[in-house]
Amino acid sequence: MTAPAEKPFLYVVVCAAGIAAGVGELIAAAQERDWEVGVIATPVAMGGFFDSAAVEARTGRPVRSAWRSPSDPRPFPPPDAVVVAPATFNTVNKWAAGLADTLAVGTLCEAAGLGVPIAVLPCVADALAAHPAYQESLLRLRGMGVRFGEPYAGMPDARGGRAAFPWVSALDLLEPR
Repeated sequence: MTAPAEKPFLYVVVCAAGIAAGVGELIAAAQERDWEVGVIATPVAMGGFFDSAAVEARTGRPVRSAWRSPSDPRPFPPPDAVVVAPATFNTVNKWAAGLADTLAVGTLCEAAGLGVPIAVLPCVADALAAHPAYQESLLRLRGMGVRFGEPYAGMPDARGGRAAFPWVSALDLLEPR
């Protein structure tokens, strides 16, 4: 008798953008597609940008933000894929430069080095997106095989509304090409 196959494990990296409050939509969609999910947040994102208790209830796992000590058990298995949503200017630039000063960025650097598929949904204001360092970071990360969704600036439209953040498109980016 063979053991049932385990579900693939998805790391969701959440950065500090106002849209982060909707990360539950991504988690629910991933679970519907049969992923197990673990969330890693930047330290600033943990300061109220999303409901970490609701995320923990949804995933059944702690939200990680800080490094664990070597004697602590690993709370997540190795990732089969990673989604960064929303991905901020700061995180994209630090990741491209290899500045692994937080668990979130360190995890991204390591996943890229291991060849783990990574999908990114940028949430960056147009003025910051025009910065040369950001443009160079996008080129570097794309050159490493990172897959990017359409940029989202979160600006109001002519009627004062905002376009919906394309959470589920991150999962589509992970599909084999």
